[in-house]
Amino acid sequence: MCRVFAGQDPEGYRQINRSIRIDGHSTSIQLESTFWGLLDEIADSQGLTTPKFISKLYDEAIEINGEIPNFASMLRTTCALYLRGHRPSAEDQAALKQEAA
Repeated sequence: MCRVFAGQDPEGYRQINRSIRIDGHSTSIQLESTFWGLLDEIADSQGLTTPKFISKLYDEAIEINGEIPNFASMLRTTCALYLRGHRPSAEDQAALKQEAA
């Protein structure tokens, strides 16, 4: 039963650090390769680069919640929501694309 999970390619859970500028500060985020791939896919679906998507996500989360106790965990759960089919509305996507232009 667990062979499909246990036998996965180790490359998928290799840790990767990326430096990104968030809120005017350069920071390093460490996530597994699989999550970086998903974040790249999500960003592309929004017409944004991955750093721009992550920065926008950070800004909106701060605006809504006031703080983010663990941003790397938030990025992982963002990927989980995406895989479960949660997507921005057509209006939100149009606004994002207009901002990016």
